[in-house]
Amino acid sequence: MGVQCDSILARSRRCILRAVLCAAACGLAACDGPPDRTPKLDAADVARGLRLVSEKGCVACHAFPDVAWPRGALGPSLENFGAQGLIAGRLPNQPGVLMQFVRNAPALVPGTAMPAMPMSDQEARDVTAYLLQLKSR
Repeated sequence: MGVQCDSILARSRRCILRAVLCAAACGLAACDGPPDRTPKLDAADVARGLRLVSEKGCVACHAFPDVAWPRGALGPSLENFGAQGLIAGRLPNQPGVLMQFVRNAPALVPGTAMPAMPMSDQEARDVTAYLLQLKSR
């Protein structure tokens, strides 16, 4: 009986965590309005963001329009990412949210296959600026 209660308690905690994360994401969307598709990232360097997606290993799982090889297929293609409304199908595609997501996706989307990526604030800003400018050409 104790094991069953522990299992139910663990599931309840996970449900509460998901609800809190969802509410936070919805709150972010409500505060910021519709997703802002124009990068407003002070001191962000798009060219450095492109270099970083290779250096940090993002290309191992994702395809990027500016990277000929490797073209990862484990994660979704990011070739038109800047035109998408949601990150991971759940979070508003906004600079502040995306900066957090590229650094620590599991904290925002528990259970995601994307690992936490060690990078500085500036590196996250550069990667975010690069990703948000990716639109069909």
